[in-house]
Amino acid sequence: MALGSRAINPVRPLLRWLKKQPPKVKTFLGVLSGILALLLLRFMPFNRNNLFVVAESVHAVGILVLIYKLQRGRNCAGLSLKSQELTALFLATRLICSFVMEKDIHTVLDTATLITTLWVIYMIRFKLKASYMPELDNLPSYYVIIPCAVLSLVIHPKISINLLFRIIWAFCVFLESVSVLPQLRVMQNTKVVEPFTAHYVFALGVARFLNCAHWVFQIVDSKGSLLFAMGYGLWAPAVLLSEIVQTFILADFCYYYVKSVVDGQLLWLSGNTRRLHS
Repeated sequence: MALGSRAINPVRPLLRWLKKQPPKVKTFLGVLSGILALLLLRFMPFNRNNLFVVAESVHAVGILVLIYKLQRGRNCAGLSLKSQELTALFLATRLICSFVMEKDIHTVLDTATLITTLWVIYMIRFKLKASYMPELDNLPSYYVIIPCAVLSLVIHPKISINLLFRIIWAFCVFLESVSVLPQLRVMQNTKVVEPFTAHYVFALGVARFLNCAHWVFQIVDSKGSLLFAMGYGLWAPAVLLSEIVQTFILADFCYYYVKSVVDGQLLWLSGNTRRLHS
């Protein structure tokens, strides 16, 4: 036990120092950490084309964590039904495009993730309805869906497939980037983050970062030609921007998650802490 404490101790002063820094310094260090992580992935000896598959797999693991929570605790406190419904919506629209254009390993992973997400929705809506807190899950879904739909009508890939599928593809990309917002609102409203919910959101953060890294490496490896393979205009920059937005939305939570794990404490958004219970 003492050996484990000595191994962790050097990290705590660094986290305490970081907590005291002004927002501009934290932002700079966050961007720098992201760049260093990208460089590390860049030079690791593995096929970087598999990053997207790894990202989807991490997302699937996050869903399995939720299933374990629901099965073990028999309650859905702290979970956002709206985030799960938005996740199901973007997965369903992405599957439509996948069946038309790809039919590969991504189709299989998305299908499995959609099925498990629908199961989570079913459990929250019907089996564990008594523990659901709709008053805390108060970010209207149309605040997220309508802007994404409008944006997809304006910005979509200029490639040789049916216009409807191009718009659907754009919609699912934009919706995915903001689908976690209702879950973050729930956590802000409850102040304290239940451990399994925290594990799930952290898995989403890791998946989003790996997804973003996949696109960055694809663009770099193709020397920018990938930007034009999807058509000229705003689509390619919009895809990359949406990946970056997803990553930054979850970056702050991931920092506090890591801090709480290092300290052996449960994450409180109000600034207080207590011991972590698994």
